[in-house]
Amino acid sequence: MTDHADPRLFRDAPETLDEYQRLERWPEFRADLERIRFSPYFSRLSAVTQVISQTGAGMAIHNRLTHSLKVAAVARAIAVSISSAPGPGSATLSDLGGCHPVVVQAAACAHDVGHPPFGHLGEQALDRLARDHFGLSEGFEGNAQSFRILTRLDQYDRDDAGLNLTAAVRSGVLKYPWTRAEGAGLREGPELERGLAPTTQGAGAKKFAVYTLDLHSMRSARQAYPKIRPRQQTVECSVMDVADDIAYSLHDLDDFYRAGLLNQAAIAAEFKAWRTDRARLSRLSTEDLSGSLRMPGRSLEMLWRRLQTKDQWIADQEAFAQAVDRVSQDVVDGLLVAPFDGSRSAERSLATFTASWISHLQKSVEVHADPDVRSGHVNLNTAAWHEVAVLKFLHERFILDRPDLTVYQRGQARLLKRLVLGFDAWLADAQDARRAPRRLVDLVELATEDMFRLRQNDPELLDADDEPRMLRHAQGRGIIDYVASLTDAQATSLDALLTGTSERLWDAGQGL
Repeated sequence: MTDHADPRLFRDAPETLDEYQRLERWPEFRADLERIRFSPYFSRLSAVTQVISQTGAGMAIHNRLTHSLKVAAVARAIAVSISSAPGPGSATLSDLGGCHPVVVQAAACAHDVGHPPFGHLGEQALDRLARDHFGLSEGFEGNAQSFRILTRLDQYDRDDAGLNLTAAVRSGVLKYPWTRAEGAGLREGPELERGLAPTTQGAGAKKFAVYTLDLHSMRSARQAYPKIRPRQQTVECSVMDVADDIAYSLHDLDDFYRAGLLNQAAIAAEFKAWRTDRARLSRLSTEDLSGSLRMPGRSLEMLWRRLQTKDQWIADQEAFAQAVDRVSQDVVDGLLVAPFDGSRSAERSLATFTASWISHLQKSVEVHADPDVRSGHVNLNTAAWHEVAVLKFLHERFILDRPDLTVYQRGQARLLKRLVLGFDAWLADAQDARRAPRRLVDLVELATEDMFRLRQNDPELLDADDEPRMLRHAQGRGIIDYVASLTDAQATSLDALLTGTSERLWDAGQGL
């Protein structure tokens, strides 16, 4: 059996090293990466929406799999760069537990495996259903679902350890290393970790990385990093998080440009108005701004005020203005001037733009021994941080608020609700429950085991005070686990089957 002094190599279940592993310097980390890449949960990401569905916008659009692979490439490049750079940063990395490129790669590949069908819309819909229909106070969260998959739902060769990953990789996916309950009663502010505050009073943390059912695995993994603060990311996790921000800000822009969804005139008007009327806009009250966000310049001013309020540790008015200037020059007055027409020259122009920006942002990272609570040990420098914020603003303001996208998403939310309620009714049917999908039954049984284990080991963490409620919560968690594991197409096909509108019985039900 393996017996390593390095706690980062600790697995939930010990393993025997085979000959291939003995030839590798870091066999455990390489094995983790391959287990994730060969996982069906990882493969399904090729059919899960990022923001825009490929069905409506073409195969060039990113899905969760292509996004994850690109995050992994960016993250590895950053890890190699900072881990090989001379100077005080090297000693800091070593003291904090290291920054191994393969760990970073594995964490990046795994960070989105918990995303449900239909992207962030699916996440919000399942969260509401878990809370309101099943009474699960933790609801649903994509990051926590990723950790549950890696440590419990997925299978390698141990019945109770998921993929049985090393402590380093398990810690590497914990972008928000706390439970939902830890955010209860807190208020968003510059002194609070990013994502810890609730969106509504009493709702618990907006973002969190682990359900209480899987808390034991997070605790064991985090023990390998005694120098990392309790709510702070490991170095490798912070590299993955930065890479995710870089990829998200640029690859979504790539998608929207290809799909012809970015109105150059409207975006140009927004940027020009803010740059021209910056002094006047700064004197408007926040209430006046909120009531006139459709007027050019107002949304950019509101973005600056949000950054200034929440991220005082880095927000800088001149850096923001320079970021607006750079994005305006490169994107608004550069890339978007010529609409994407699918030509080779258009592809070349887009590829050059994306590569240039990724290279620039990859070279803009810094290593910090004692970062602000809203940052990580590895983060973007001041200029690049503001540039990414402005790049994200483009799709937040000009894509996500579009009424046509909202109509589409509301239909998807209703579809997921029909699935969850339909499976709940099926399992409650004593005459027909035995014919429910085998994997659904397995996941409910697994959640039931987890609930009773939690009652035995940490009863204070349960939000059920009697056995019937525990069983109800377990059924809810199992159903949510099942629906969240579907692809977009599987969810749509299953909905058609459950509503009796599908005539393709066998094709629609394959693999479910």
